[in-house]
Amino acid sequence: MNHNFTVALIAHDHKKEELADFVFEHRAAFSRLHIVATRDTGLLVKKLTGLKVHLMEHGPDGGDQQMGVLAEENEVQAVILFRDPVSAAPYEPDFADLLRVCDTREIPIATNRATAEALIHFLQTSPNRGAITARPWGFVWPVIGTADPQAGVDLLPAGAVA
Repeated sequence: MNHNFTVALIAHDHKKEELADFVFEHRAAFSRLHIVATRDTGLLVKKLTGLKVHLMEHGPDGGDQQMGVLAEENEVQAVILFRDPVSAAPYEPDFADLLRVCDTREIPIATNRATAEALIHFLQTSPNRGAITARPWGFVWPVIGTADPQAGVDLLPAGAVA
């Protein structure tokens, strides 16, 4: 894994702590990645792990759509989306769009802890991981909207995509 690899983190409200705990457990692997996340998920991950996280807007405020645009433009190489399959959210269509884009663009997406474990294991150990990591694109971090550069947290305004 290398810093040219961008992983997107998203979690439903009841799954945010579980995703943050997952990143904490695998912080050595995540420390070698660019991390982009929806606002609340990213803030929790940053607080728990101390890792640099680039924030999009809060999911329902446009962050889910921003993630979909990044995936559509091949700016992320993997997505970890911890979904709450029990509680349907009013913004579920935004997640459906992200799933569609990941399937169309062949971007690996993990939707629970078990698939996230498999994805991280693949990225760390598989000789075939180059099929994902060697793609010629990558997220270009914008200069606009920096919320707190000393804390390693950038904020993109709604609708802004690098």
